[in-house]
Amino acid sequence: MKGFVKIFTYGCQMNDLDTQKMYSMLYEAGWHPTEDLDQADIIFLNTCSVRQKPYEKVLSNLGRLKYYKERKPNLILGVTGCVAQQEGKDIIEKLPFVDIVLGTHQLHKLPEMIQKILASRAPVAETRFEECIPLMDVIPAKRFLDPAHRAYINIMQGCNNYCSYCIVPYVRGKEISRNYKDVLNEAKTLADMGAKEIFLLGQNVNSYSGGITFADLLKRINDVEGVERIRFTTSHPKDMSDELIGCFANLEKLCNNLHLPFQAGSDRVLEAMNRGYTQADYLRLIEKLRKAQPDMAFSADVMVGFPTETESDFMDTMHLIEQVRFDVLFSFKYSPRPGTRAALIPDDVTKQEKERRLAILQTRQRQITIENNRMRVGKIFDVMVDGISKRSKDAVFGRTTHSVIVNFKGPQDLIGKTVKVKIERANPNSLTGVQDGL
Repeated sequence: MKGFVKIFTYGCQMNDLDTQKMYSMLYEAGWHPTEDLDQADIIFLNTCSVRQKPYEKVLSNLGRLKYYKERKPNLILGVTGCVAQQEGKDIIEKLPFVDIVLGTHQLHKLPEMIQKILASRAPVAETRFEECIPLMDVIPAKRFLDPAHRAYINIMQGCNNYCSYCIVPYVRGKEISRNYKDVLNEAKTLADMGAKEIFLLGQNVNSYSGGITFADLLKRINDVEGVERIRFTTSHPKDMSDELIGCFANLEKLCNNLHLPFQAGSDRVLEAMNRGYTQADYLRLIEKLRKAQPDMAFSADVMVGFPTETESDFMDTMHLIEQVRFDVLFSFKYSPRPGTRAALIPDDVTKQEKERRLAILQTRQRQITIENNRMRVGKIFDVMVDGISKRSKDAVFGRTTHSVIVNFKGPQDLIGKTVKVKIERANPNSLTGVQDGL
């Protein structure tokens, strides 16, 4: 064993998967994970810069980690992911105690970069975009799957949409899809490792172009022995084909929940965002999806305070929320991201107004979420058990196919199994039930 490593992860599920792969590569090279910063010989921050808050958090935490570097000069400190891609070698110039900066296309070089630092102690920064992304083909070791019965698979990375507010194309690059045969082989390998739920990831999965359509990829994974559930994220409304919608009616393993960001309800704001659809288009998609799968559950991303957004525009967003009745909304105040087109527009909605609108939206969404949950009371759902409940050691929790969390009394040996649970109580963000038949 060479030493110990700790990786902090910020942002999305794709970053969570990248961290699993980073740990796996380093473990294979002789480095063991630790939660003890005093014990760590390597510390990485795997970062997100899609919004201002996580970006600022990364910079703040780097400042705190300087303390550990001063106490342990041989500590290797690095930054990976979107902030690394965005800032590049400027991170090292601003924070000279940082040793390694690796962008989103260069994470496969992590063990190599560590060896360089150990040999020379000279800081390194690699942020070039490539025609392929080798890290996408790395399969995490079973020990780093969390929980062990759920596995994430990168099927593509990058984005070609250039929404006016979004930094993703600049930090993740253009869309690159993996060949469907590689994806299928990975799904089979993970199923053999015990993964029962496969979660497909990409910035825009329904524009997948790895030799077959995304709908065909779902159909083939549906046939993989050992896989019991399939989920995916993220989808763009403009690429939601009828073939893909039909999968929710015809594939028994495809879960009946969909993350479908809408960002705003105003047609004028949507056009300024370069989203490529109207509110009516989005609502027609919801109607089609509910026709294909009547018990469909939705989540989405939405922002308030985009430049020039009026009260009327905001009320259009609230109207859409009332029409769809999402289970979960990830809601944010607009923050300009450097290099995007929207950053050139005056940020003319005040901070106070953004906060007011966000509070109204989040208050109403909390009401809708618990109203949706109350409609599930008395019903029986298949729940895949994920772990021990935080509320009681005698209880476990899992998710319905809608992705709603359910807590119920049961032994730990239920983890990884799917059991039928009757819902007895609706909570603000979860359900409480009892195992059916007990």
